[in-house]
Amino acid sequence: MTDLVLISVLTCSACNARHEEQMPTDACQFFWECPSCKTVVRPKPGDCCVYCSYGTIPCPPIQEGKGCCA
Repeated sequence: MTDLVLISVLTCSACNARHEEQMPTDACQFFWECPSCKTVVRPKPGDCCVYCSYGTIPCPPIQEGKGCCA
């Protein structure tokens, strides 16, 4: 079993700013407000959370092979 990566870099779909964030391990994150432009992003269709849509690393449940927000 591999260790979970809990830091992901989110890229804002509105302004392309990149921000390092720590992912929660006990919940999915359905919204994220970009610190640069204050746009609130939501997951893309078919993705379960903002980390799976806009992050460099998928959310912890996906990393564990459980499916999102299991």
